[in-house]
Amino acid sequence: MTTAGPAVHQAASLLLTYPDGDWPVRLAAVVETMRQLPGEAPAALLRFCGHAQAVPLLDLAARYVLTFDRSRRRTLHLTYYTDGDTRRRGASLARIKALYRNYGWQLGDGELPDFLPAALEFTARCPVPGLRLLREHRPALELLGDALEKYRSPYADVLRAVRDTLPAPAAADRAAAHTLARTGPPTENVGLDPFPAQGSSHTEGARR
Repeated sequence: MTTAGPAVHQAASLLLTYPDGDWPVRLAAVVETMRQLPGEAPAALLRFCGHAQAVPLLDLAARYVLTFDRSRRRTLHLTYYTDGDTRRRGASLARIKALYRNYGWQLGDGELPDFLPAALEFTARCPVPGLRLLREHRPALELLGDALEKYRSPYADVLRAVRDTLPAPAAADRAAAHTLARTGPPTENVGLDPFPAQGSSHTEGARR
């Protein structure tokens, strides 16, 4: 991880949360911080910020919903990529929640622990276990980043910045991402409601 890693993770967490009323404050804070840091990851975040500054808030919010809440291939919930609508996902969510709790970190009300902005904020505050968590979900990050690039979304720069803070994906990670891209997440529909019924991501972005 680069020395700018915690700042990049916190900035990416802010930028990947639904753009609500405090968005201008969040955006200004990210721009001010990233301008002081060298490297490709801060530069990628600044490219996104430049785009976001030119888009009216209501339009940006609508684009956020279209980007992340209307496609399972672009969801911000990491375990969905590998566990899909299966009972296994419930266990994965419980494990991540326990990890947060072990480090004294509390999720916001209604927020799932695998929500990427939550994982990034945890990583910014607790880098060692947080980076381990992100590396465990590297196939999901690769899939999401690739899907955003294919969608030609400016949010691809935010994922590019996050991926840049991690070691290059291992061959097993790349293979897993290719397999998931081809087959999609597993389905079972037992023990956990289908993902769309869990609520839109923008309801889970309250800052702590």
